Amino acid sequence: MIHEHENHEPLAEQAIQRRPRHRGIVAVDIEDSTRRTDPSKAQLRQSMYDLFERSLNAGGITASRRDPLVDRGDSVLALAHPVDFVPKTALLDTVVPTLGMLLTEHNRRHPAQQFRLRMVVHAGEVTFDDRGCFGEALDVAFRLLDAGQVKRILRNTDAPMVLVVSDDVHRSVVRHGYDGIDPKAFSRLLLPRTSNLVRSAWVRVIGASQGLPERPGGPVARMEDYRRRA
Repeated sequence: MIHEHENHEPLAEQAIQRRPRHRGIVAVDIEDSTRRTDPSKAQLRQSMYDLFERSLNAGGITASRRDPLVDRGDSVLALAHPVDFVPKTALLDTVVPTLGMLLTEHNRRHPAQQFRLRMVVHAGEVTFDDRGCFGEALDVAFRLLDAGQVKRILRNTDAPMVLVVSDDVHRSVVRHGYDGIDPKAFSRLLLPRTSNLVRSAWVRVIGASQGLPERPGGPVARMEDYRRRA
């Protein structure tokens, strides 16, 4: 009987571990990373991680209050534990503006290493296994982050970052106008009906629109001229 219990206990633990867990979902992606050389990408990844983690920490989403960051090459994903000290409002009223300010400052101080970001905020059930995390909530988040319309909005502005939030986050948080969150700053975005997973989202441009200085050649240069103003 002891052997049966010992044999079944790991299976029970695995079943518990693989149950979905609610998470605040936030991810960032570097604009047009495929146009950069590999040495450029290495430096930009380091900067992206540094600014992202500083922004998360500013919102109280320290390492103990989130899962380990998930690397996605030119993007990074954070899954915040939804407890009282990490509400979704912290993502929107602190993490987002902090990242926008840090990115603007970085681009001003390091004109040869400028980059811009798309950012998504969502929330939902995430399942974990030995290989990582998965689930529909993550599918939604990355469908929004990679949406062509969101990329075009960033391309057509000189701001450092564009934020996209899901309908769920807009409905439960943004539209209520909590302190530090301006519902009027968001515009609704209708997405192509290519699937039933995501039909719409809400976007806003983050950062002062003051133009970016020209990027001289250097160790972090695009394979073509910076953005070509497009």
